[in-house]
Amino acid sequence: MSSRTRIAVDAMGGDYAPAEIVRGVMDALKEQPDIHVLLVGAESAIRRELKQYTYSEEQVSIVPASQVIEMAEEPVAAIRRKKVSSIVVGLRLVRDGEADAFLSGGNSGAIMAGGQLITGRIPGIERAPFAALVPTKTGVCLILDCGANVDSRPSHLVQFAQMGSIYMKDVVGIKEPRTAILNIGAEEEKGNRLVKETFPLLRELQGIRFIGSCEARDIPAGYCDVLVCEGFCGNTVLKLYEGTASMLFGVIREGLMSSLRAKIGALLIRPALKKILKTFNADRYGGAPVLGLKGLVVKIHGNAKAVVVRNAVLQCVRFKEADIAEKIRQSIAAGSSTPNNDSKGE
Repeated sequence: MSSRTRIAVDAMGGDYAPAEIVRGVMDALKEQPDIHVLLVGAESAIRRELKQYTYSEEQVSIVPASQVIEMAEEPVAAIRRKKVSSIVVGLRLVRDGEADAFLSGGNSGAIMAGGQLITGRIPGIERAPFAALVPTKTGVCLILDCGANVDSRPSHLVQFAQMGSIYMKDVVGIKEPRTAILNIGAEEEKGNRLVKETFPLLRELQGIRFIGSCEARDIPAGYCDVLVCEGFCGNTVLKLYEGTASMLFGVIREGLMSSLRAKIGALLIRPALKKILKTFNADRYGGAPVLGLKGLVVKIHGNAKAVVVRNAVLQCVRFKEADIAEKIRQSIAAGSSTPNNDSKGE
């Protein structure tokens, strides 16, 4: 049992819990059976869903949690008041070493607040950001922060760049990830006060490949691998990204079904189109890890279906194998002494 990756999953978090949560977990176990999932939540509801599946006790267990933190509740107050909620119990499993990761589609603020209050931040980390992967023409881009900290200081963005670079190297496998700051123009003198103060700090920061500013329109083209910004802008970009993709997929499907000629054409281009749509489907990338915590905490959307849960569970396995938290701890402790590869951009 000890050799297995142990993932605590909030079975009650999200619009489709617990059915889609349990289904996604089971799909993940089919692909990677050598993991152990601890389903946290109302035991009776979880057992009803598990009756549909075949599994071993080495793969799945239930950790009872009688309370649920609702989406509209104030995060810190809810964490302190609901001691036996699925979020609090799941985070404690990580803190106490009984789980290697915690995954939830519940209240974002509660997950962030609980992650910092219960799991704790790595010493030296000032703020822990949500880090989300979005598809691009050339691969993926990691955007951080995506909503954990709506207001940030330059020192926060510098640490986001450090942590994002480590994540892209060790989890995604990009040898020298290109890091940029979100801006309204490519010129260094453009931007608000936060961007202008952060830009020179990133340019001089050792250990990252800083390429300057990135406008939002350049993200889908794959201009950079890591994009840093405060949580307000990051969350706005992420939501626009998701909404635009959903709208385009819908328009394409409607167009291909609009006439007999279109339907015939759809049959001819179906293989190529399916491949393209799969590439730009954000669901395949799982959730957004909270970087900078002592333990792994991953947030998925509240409306996530089984495919997102499945991918997020598998993402947790990769994260643990890469030991990102320890690499971040070492980087912050060492002051990031690796040479800067590209301070002038490209």
